[in-house]
Amino acid sequence: MTSATATTLAALPGHRRPARRRRAGRVLLYAFLIALLAVFALPLLWALSASFKARSDIFSYPPQPLPTPGTLENYRGLLDGYPFWSWLLVSTVVALISTMLSVGLCSLAGFAFAKYRFRGQTVLFNIMFSSMAVPFAVIVVPLFIMVAKAHLTTPYFALVVPWVAPAFGIFMMRQFVEQSVPDALLDAARVDGCTEFGLFWRVVLPLLRPALGALGVWSFLTSYNSLIWPLIVVSEPGDYTLPLGLQALFGATGRQYDLVLAGAVLAVIPSLLVFFLLRKQLLEGLTAGAVKS
Repeated sequence: MTSATATTLAALPGHRRPARRRRAGRVLLYAFLIALLAVFALPLLWALSASFKARSDIFSYPPQPLPTPGTLENYRGLLDGYPFWSWLLVSTVVALISTMLSVGLCSLAGFAFAKYRFRGQTVLFNIMFSSMAVPFAVIVVPLFIMVAKAHLTTPYFALVVPWVAPAFGIFMMRQFVEQSVPDALLDAARVDGCTEFGLFWRVVLPLLRPALGALGVWSFLTSYNSLIWPLIVVSEPGDYTLPLGLQALFGATGRQYDLVLAGAVLAVIPSLLVFFLLRKQLLEGLTAGAVKS
């Protein structure tokens, strides 16, 4: 097509309509994405701004987007008057231990469900999969009774127990193994003399990095943000997790929104570090299977 022909086609009214529709669709898409960003970002920005405000200014009307003047008293009051760093340490350690156990056990179980055939496999998988439909609040009392009967209510042990083998993680790893690990590769490794565990460790696990990153972020945030279970199994203030400690700020001394907001801002730091460390694997895991070769 010559340049003169292209210019003639562009000048036709019918040829301009698809281009206009594409531009209009792009404008609507950007407007929707910006509105969606505002829905998620504005509460976070407001919390950051309010953490530098005096308690009387947090709910002032009309609301002030920026603290005038800003103050660090909320952070000083939180760090000096409460064991915030202890809460943060407990939550981070528990979340890291839960994440490592969850990633290891879920990857092993997912590999077994995907590549091995054994009696009762379908029934066992269906029971595991159907447990995803049961809210955690429904099983929290039976779980506590089981832990208490076994005399395993030590805070660090009890806080880790519910998150070591989530059904969602097992299902996710099974699906990823089926899509990313060909049977021919496993057969070749067996012919070379690789043991079954060596097969998992040396062949399968490197191929699961995207799924491991996505599952790691999900497991860390689930354990780190948990409130109901720590509220039941933890009784000593020295063993409080971060959500439990921040919830305690709404105690007998009144609803200390200024301290809670300061603590919420500081609580984001471990989550952001985990996200940035595993963001590549997270994005690869979330998009895995979206494009078929």
